[in-house]
Amino acid sequence: MKLAVLAALFGSAAAFAPAQTGKTTTALNAFESELGAQPPLGFFDPLGLLDDADQERFDRLRYVEIKHGRIAQLAFLGNIITRAGVHLPGNIDYAGDSFDSFPNGWAAISGPDAI
Repeated sequence: MKLAVLAALFGSAAAFAPAQTGKTTTALNAFESELGAQPPLGFFDPLGLLDDADQERFDRLRYVEIKHGRIAQLAFLGNIITRAGVHLPGNIDYAGDSFDSFPNGWAAISGPDAI
């Protein structure tokens, strides 16, 4: 009886042991040493944009990502500054409408004083 309990105990402990897996290689290993690849994910490409890609395509996509990030940061900063009440001096068009004459946020698109 003791032997059966001991065998059941060792059998259940083996169920929680990590499974042994072999090391697999993929095309993503080509970019594992690039800046931004961090453990535990390593190189993260969930959409598969760089499947069968070369270094030139990787560099192009990285450049475009940085450029779009900078544009988004400037757009956010512009929104925060205009909501704080800081507007550019002068007129926005030849009709004489100043930058201050238009409201902030969504009201500039659909409000009574919309553009």
